[in-house]
Amino acid sequence: MGKVTYRPARDELAYTFGARLPVAHVCTGDILEVFTEDCFGGLVRGPADLPSQVCRMPYLNPVSGPFFVEDAEPGDTLAIHIAAITPARDWGVSTTFPHFGALTSTAHTATLQPPLEERVWMYGIDRQAGTVRFHATASDHEVDLPLEPMIGTIGVAPGGFEARSTIVPDTHGGNLDTSELRPGTTLYLGVKMHGAMLALGDGHARQGQGEACGVGVEIATTTTLAVELIKGVPTVWPRLETDTSVMAVGCARPLEDAYRIAHHDLVGWTSSLTGLDALDAYQLISQAGRAPIGNVCDPNYTVLAAVDKALLPAFGEAYGGAHHRLRQLTATAGQGAGY
Repeated sequence: MGKVTYRPARDELAYTFGARLPVAHVCTGDILEVFTEDCFGGLVRGPADLPSQVCRMPYLNPVSGPFFVEDAEPGDTLAIHIAAITPARDWGVSTTFPHFGALTSTAHTATLQPPLEERVWMYGIDRQAGTVRFHATASDHEVDLPLEPMIGTIGVAPGGFEARSTIVPDTHGGNLDTSELRPGTTLYLGVKMHGAMLALGDGHARQGQGEACGVGVEIATTTTLAVELIKGVPTVWPRLETDTSVMAVGCARPLEDAYRIAHHDLVGWTSSLTGLDALDAYQLISQAGRAPIGNVCDPNYTVLAAVDKALLPAFGEAYGGAHHRLRQLTATAGQGAGY
């Protein structure tokens, strides 16, 4: 077991998955401690810092990496356990954008309504209290929300020598924007290129289901991960596992297709894990499953299908127990789940 610590300089941040040289090499069992910038590259620091003025398109949503995973080849699966996500600053930021978000016209759903005002909200982060403070901009209302840090964007290089914008979620991972990508969760990604080329960024102090305005409480982070390569086991769509649940991810437009992808994969996965007949698995998930929405504003939308392990027949651990091994590895190394 080794430990790799990486803090990129500004000019080392990446804006695509694929088409980048690795910044470091890692092996199965290694622990990564990675600094990630917020989606604005740290340039939005107050209400006057409108992203359209201080950021340069298309340089949004940077990721740190990629990390070359030794021996990773197409057809393998990379297991990534999120051990800890620590906000790197005592503030976060959110915004509204013209023609971006779920409740405005966009290039995909064009209407004659005027664009939304561009506005910035600053959030105070209190790690000790575990809170994120919302301040209204047009009144004196404020309220503390739970600090629930997550990683919005994490993925590997797409197949076929493609380079994909970090704003796009798809089979390679990417901008999944699901609050389930939090400490204690293991993410499974199918390897599509030699070395996998793992990268991550876009931390959120918290995010509501669906990320309606298109922007969470954006933060820089120090994120601690552990990785394991599972040889010869393919994974088509991203999957997640916690101590209590298994989840499958679908990314597509329209939203119903993302829902279908996620639920199709979860039905198949639980059937293969447990030996349940496929229609029995379908019926059980229909009545007991959950469908957390990741985002409804990215180029592809993200929906998860989730079911509690306790509701399934007894089964051997998924991916040969990778989640359990990585959780134990990070606990032994003093990197247990938390902020």
